[in-house]
Amino acid sequence: MSGDATRPGEATTGEGTQSDRSRPTAPGSRRRLETIVGRELRTVARTRTFFVLGLAFTAVVLGIAWVGGSVRAGYVPTLVDLLTPLELLVPVVAVAFGYRAILGDAQRGELDVLQTYPVSSRDIVFGVYAGRAIGLVTAVVVPLVLAALAVVVFEDEGRTLYASHSGADSPVLFARFVVLTVLFALTVLAVAIAISAVVSGTRSALALSVVALVVLLVGLDLALVYGFSAGAIGDESLVYALAISPLSAYRGLVFESAIVVASGTGPAAAAPIASLLSFGGWTGASLGIATWVLNR
Repeated sequence: MSGDATRPGEATTGEGTQSDRSRPTAPGSRRRLETIVGRELRTVARTRTFFVLGLAFTAVVLGIAWVGGSVRAGYVPTLVDLLTPLELLVPVVAVAFGYRAILGDAQRGELDVLQTYPVSSRDIVFGVYAGRAIGLVTAVVVPLVLAALAVVVFEDEGRTLYASHSGADSPVLFARFVVLTVLFALTVLAVAIAISAVVSGTRSALALSVVALVVLLVGLDLALVYGFSAGAIGDESLVYALAISPLSAYRGLVFESAIVVASGTGPAAAAPIASLLSFGGWTGASLGIATWVLNR
């Protein structure tokens, strides 16, 4: 073999032999993910619609808590007043944050540019989801924290001492409510991300988002009611069947971990493990669909 032959792993240049090790390497998966998350955070921060939506959501939450007088009654009365409105408002806010997330990139041509880099579809989907999730969690948590602070300030005298046993009002119960609300919001956001990957236009994204909201807020609950009334769902399996619907899972978890605990007695409102698995299943399936669509 000639002495000038190129060794494996080396490339011949005008100045001699250069090892592949000297070539710039593509950033790692974590670095690529961080870049996409940062890009999404900048998009959320620059989008005035999200800011206005967050202000409107804050005003509604604080208005409900104040007008109903629950902030003067305690943490549990406040979360009880907020539960039903949040069952409707949180999905709407989550869908607004995510229904055009991937579609917008595709329409602007940014998705095509991203796919020319060593970035997998999974990195794109999870990066977009993580970035939007940070904005959504901020929009959801800040109003609830302000409501809790309002309880601290305006709660009637004589209700400021809390015990750790059942039957006592406690900020811990409100904190559980906040965590469950965040999990519910993140689950619906994943569904919205899947919608943004499947559709090809803004109108179809809006139409499919409305359909998804109707199914999540009404359709699955009606199906559960029908199954129970028809005898397909028994009394013992009802709490497990409720986990099928993210909304029912959220409602049941709030009752089970915050409201029933505060009252000290009451029937089981949810199967906690099944309900949490439901959140994880809906989130994973939705992000998996979005990744599969981008891989096609």
